Amino acid sequence: MVVEYAELHRPQFHFTARRNWINDPNGLVFHEGLWHLFFQHNEEAPTWGRMWWGHAVSRDLFHWKQVENALHPDHMGSMFSGSAVVDHDNTAGFGVGALLLFYTAFGEHAEPACPTSQCLAYSTDNGKQWKKYKENPIIGWMEADNRDPKVVWHESSRRWIMALYLEDERYCLLRSSDAKTWKRFQEITLEGESECPDFFPILDDDGAEWWVFAGAGGSYRVGSFDGETFVPETPVLQYEHGRNGYAAQTWSNAPDNRQIQISWMAGGRYPEMPFNQQLSLPVQLSLVGSGKSARLKRWPVRELDVLRIRTVSVARQTISKGQPMIAETDGILLDVSFKVFRQSAKGFYVVARGHPIVFDWDEMTLSVETSGKSKMTEDRPFAKLPETDELGVRLIIDRTSIEVFLDGGSISASFCFLPDGYIHPLVLHSYSSEQIIEDFRLHELDSTWKET
Repeated sequence: MVVEYAELHRPQFHFTARRNWINDPNGLVFHEGLWHLFFQHNEEAPTWGRMWWGHAVSRDLFHWKQVENALHPDHMGSMFSGSAVVDHDNTAGFGVGALLLFYTAFGEHAEPACPTSQCLAYSTDNGKQWKKYKENPIIGWMEADNRDPKVVWHESSRRWIMALYLEDERYCLLRSSDAKTWKRFQEITLEGESECPDFFPILDDDGAEWWVFAGAGGSYRVGSFDGETFVPETPVLQYEHGRNGYAAQTWSNAPDNRQIQISWMAGGRYPEMPFNQQLSLPVQLSLVGSGKSARLKRWPVRELDVLRIRTVSVARQTISKGQPMIAETDGILLDVSFKVFRQSAKGFYVVARGHPIVFDWDEMTLSVETSGKSKMTEDRPFAKLPETDELGVRLIIDRTSIEVFLDGGSISASFCFLPDGYIHPLVLHSYSSEQIIEDFRLHELDSTWKET
């Protein structure tokens, strides 16, 4: 009998539901020492269908405990995506420090079908029990499948701000002083994007505040926001360059003003497993530059370090055709970092558990074949590599996923995979001329499910 959470294709430090289907992360909020993670969840089957809000809690972003579902389908429909906040000032009248959930009631799943609308639920015991607001919906149908409310507190105007998806590439902003009565005040277009907006403030290197507006596919713009108007400064940029990262959201109320993000790794395959789909590694966002030059960086959260159980270090090694670098490890859960100097080579290959990660120096692209693709991300182009002779690389490898961070996090990409045959878990190849590997460090990682 297979022990739960130890199944063949079960990720060991990425979140998965105990059983059945999950997709978008929802309602991310930190409160009283607990990171709350809600997620789209079909509790009835390992395929997409009617949606509940699953719920898990953690004290370190990695050791998760799945608890009772927070939201259940009702007469208004399925429980589609949304967000969560802490009502520190009791603006909604449910109590100081109440947790508020904002969600979409997907009316097509109701019997009989009804228009899709936005709703509110709340908890006064740090998420143990949830009550739906008796006067739902708080926002009636506006147009199309209007959905995925992301709510954030704007301190200077003392109002809640909601970003809401409308249709095609169109979103809107709404505001409220009590989290119940909302007024629409701006429309935003994010070219090439749809659904699952995120909207949050972030400080640049000089301590100045900027706001990021992002969509499900990993596109975003940086700009200013005064409570009345979001004014983009940058063109549409991209923080996700992999074929499986989708629907990223950031935690509300995170300590120390950290912006912590997690995504659905859409489209991965988990043959005949009791669960289906996984979430990404939590990453910390930082903003480099300002104004038109502002860019987001993503980097694994520092909490990952507690999972390290064995380290292998190599100061410098030359690789060439027939002389690969074979990492001294039997581990399959890995955190690997190094610098590669490409010199005149045409390509560089990291083979993880028989699966190639390809750095094409001629085309300056990164590519990884995935175990499966989602229709939302299947046409995403290969990641473009920076035009430098030296490249910093970090790879986070779980049983069914590879996450790549390049150039200190200025490029990041999420991929799902299934292993192939191999002799060594990690090998670095150059099939043409010599390349130099420096500051190689491999950390074997522990499972987070040991005590589950």
